[in-house]
Amino acid sequence: MYSAIARNKRNTWFILIGFVLLLGALGLLAGWLASNNWWITALVLVFAGGYAAVQYFCADREAIALSGAFEVDKQSAPRYYRLVENLCITTGAPMPKLYVVEDPAPNAFATGRDPEHAAITVTTGLFELMTDRELEGVLGHELGHIRNYDIRVSMLVFGLVVAVGLVADVMLRISFFSGARRQNNGNNQAQLVFLIFGIVAAIVAPLLAGLVQAAISRQREYLADATSALTTRDPEGLASALAKLGEYGRPLQKANTSMAHLWIADPLRPNALARMFSTHPPIPDRIERLRTMGGSF
Repeated sequence: MYSAIARNKRNTWFILIGFVLLLGALGLLAGWLASNNWWITALVLVFAGGYAAVQYFCADREAIALSGAFEVDKQSAPRYYRLVENLCITTGAPMPKLYVVEDPAPNAFATGRDPEHAAITVTTGLFELMTDRELEGVLGHELGHIRNYDIRVSMLVFGLVVAVGLVADVMLRISFFSGARRQNNGNNQAQLVFLIFGIVAAIVAPLLAGLVQAAISRQREYLADATSALTTRDPEGLASALAKLGEYGRPLQKANTSMAHLWIADPLRPNALARMFSTHPPIPDRIERLRTMGGSF
């Protein structure tokens, strides 16, 4: 577990540095497209550094806002608060902020940059579907992501996926308007370059976003499952919850593609976890591992 935490902390910096370098390269390309206007390159680099810093501190609030969640406390959600509080007491972890999404689809995700600045969001559908035992397993899984610093990597991925889409849109507009201006000057070769760039930008941006989201390792999910099992001392509770998520998973009413990888179940399509676990471990494998763990307790 400790090696995984250290790896996640390193990956945080790798992702941030890679993001700044990627936007720097795009900035150089933008400057060239705009008739060697290197002010554009400088602006893109400033934007990259500033955006990376903002995402480090604010991406969790963006995700919560996009999900349509609202904060709850001990009085407004006593069952939810009690289960999380007991788990935090067991592990000695700080109490995260708690949020709820009014949605019949059973789902949950954790956000934040570290255990001291973390939040858990669940849907009303999860409360309705799960017993206390199963809900404790799901919440233990999300707390596992918090304790293992998976949330920091996941939130940066979310923020940078959004940024890639924005930059691709800006670059596409630059190439379009620059291409139109050069067309008026009779530079057909340059016009062809701009056209090709615009098409490539439109195609590559969503593919790149998908690849970045898929970079969330399968092992993180296995590790969060194991952390939940060790915390609750009840692997069968999470195994039963996963079986229900696989059977009753459904799309969220308010879903966003940029944060789809954060949820425990795919918020975009029916038969939720079947597609989501092309990058996450298959549910039967996770259940089998949990039940193997249960035999060792």
